[in-house]
Amino acid sequence: MANFAKPSAPRFSVDVYQNEFLPEGGRDVHAIVTVTATGGGSVTRGTPADGTAAVVIMVDCSGSMEYPAEKMRGAREATAAAVDTLRDGTAFAVIAGTHVAKEVYPGLGRLAVAGPATRAEAKEALRGLSAGGGTAIGTWLRLADGLLRGSTAAIRHGILLTDGRNEHEEPAVLRAALDACAGRFTCDARGVGTDWEVKEVTGIASALLGSADIVADPAHLTEDFTRMMEKVMGKEVADVSLRLWTPVGVEIQYVKQVAPTVQDLTDRRTDTGPRAGDYPTGSWGDESREYHVCVRVPGAAVGQEMLASRATLVRPATGGEPEAVLAQGLVRAVWTNDVAASTAINPQVAHYTGQAELAQAIQQGLEARKLGDVDGATAKLGRAVQLASVSGNADTARLLSKVVDVVDAVAGTVRLKAKVADADEMTLETRSTQTVRVKKF
Repeated sequence: MANFAKPSAPRFSVDVYQNEFLPEGGRDVHAIVTVTATGGGSVTRGTPADGTAAVVIMVDCSGSMEYPAEKMRGAREATAAAVDTLRDGTAFAVIAGTHVAKEVYPGLGRLAVAGPATRAEAKEALRGLSAGGGTAIGTWLRLADGLLRGSTAAIRHGILLTDGRNEHEEPAVLRAALDACAGRFTCDARGVGTDWEVKEVTGIASALLGSADIVADPAHLTEDFTRMMEKVMGKEVADVSLRLWTPVGVEIQYVKQVAPTVQDLTDRRTDTGPRAGDYPTGSWGDESREYHVCVRVPGAAVGQEMLASRATLVRPATGGEPEAVLAQGLVRAVWTNDVAASTAINPQVAHYTGQAELAQAIQQGLEARKLGDVDGATAKLGRAVQLASVSGNADTARLLSKVVDVVDAVAGTVRLKAKVADADEMTLETRSTQTVRVKKF
């Protein structure tokens, strides 16, 4: 095998976009914190992983996966493709999930190390996957957690596929499993077909800082699994946190990731020192994400200014290495009697506030539709169409058009469609939190 240079670690930068001007007595400060990682270098299967990554694939093998048979066949083929995408040296395992969790490969409570021989063995083991039994996702996650805890890899990730509802354990059991796994590994979750529960799958991904999506047609599983694994293989820095420090008297109102998806991080704070707290962002490769930070400052007189918050990107101490500060940005507050300055809304803040409202409008509109509230559903989904149009979110606008007939996108005038395919409704709900980047101003 040819020798490959180890890819360099990405460099991080933090940019803060805000209108720092407040009217006399004004208190709420909004800022978009853009975090960008660049220069990590490209990775391929032949690029040595040097033990930096460990991945566990959890495949639903409940009885419903055999109806139609394309689901089970698609799951086997997709998992084999994901195994083929692993970088040499990556630790990995495959779990079959039903009402219990079973190790498919390599077994004996351990992880294999990716290479030509282990890939071939894993793909041979996948031939034995068959459908039968119930669904208890919490047990799958706990087994994955146990396997990953035995690894020294910095990047620890799961991929979970399900086709049905978590019917064989109480919701509290799944919630406890997610709480136990949070911070230990990240996880992408996928629902195949249309018989699964959107809130369950998106809840798993949200709790474990991963992505969620629908694969309505099992024929597309291989493409999706390959793309997911390629992204995992591109991760090079793990457990990065956004640390917010605030002066005395300043209160953090909320912290939300707003791009590439909306994700509320407010309740995930871990206090790290006097007036400082960390918000988890997971692992990073070459990519950019944006966070909406809102802080409440003490009211002040015209002419005063203050540092409202310091946003620092931090990598924790690991392997004998001390904690590392990766990048930093400042959020300011300046009080003025210039009405034009204090009432102007920063374009980035306005855009992502609208994207968060768009996600909420879609979710509330679909819920109203399920409950038979035609007026409520029409109003919310009409607002969603309006917001998607204004922000240029063409993908969401296209998904909305499969649920409503758009009369006037700019005005948000719509009519509910009499019949909507389950796949179309579930796709809109699952992808409702996906956002578009702010337009260049």
